[in-house]
Amino acid sequence: MYLNKAIVIGNLTRDPEIRSLPSGIKICSFSLATNRVWKDKNGARQENTDYHNVVVFGRQAETVAQYMKKGSSMLVEGRMQTRSWDDKTSGEKKYRTEIVADRTQFGPKGNGGPASGAPASSASAPKENKSEELDSIEYPEEDINPEDIPF
Repeated sequence: MYLNKAIVIGNLTRDPEIRSLPSGIKICSFSLATNRVWKDKNGARQENTDYHNVVVFGRQAETVAQYMKKGSSMLVEGRMQTRSWDDKTSGEKKYRTEIVADRTQFGPKGNGGPASGAPASSASAPKENKSEELDSIEYPEEDINPEDIPF
């Protein structure tokens, strides 16, 4: 059995670019950044950032291009794909590995409002006030020690 599945949650590193295929299908491409934080052998905090190229097709591509912008948070679920082409200027073979998204989900906006760029209607205003009243979860800064997990 084979499985090609990618699930990534990160922030857009640039505004999405939308274009159309000759068949008329919309295609949107963008890049997501994800980080990983850990402590090394000496207890010093280390951080690493990875960048993921993402491609979305169809109506979902139009929605991403309309509402997302650089810095927006997003979950992408799809499959990994590497494509190749011959560079017109140098003639050498080029490769690009990207996530072809089956599903996208917009993350929260920084101030707790609607997703980045989404229009805020007056009907949703009471909901925003209620969400501000709710307590937010405060996560600890230190990493979890695997030995402290009871299972």
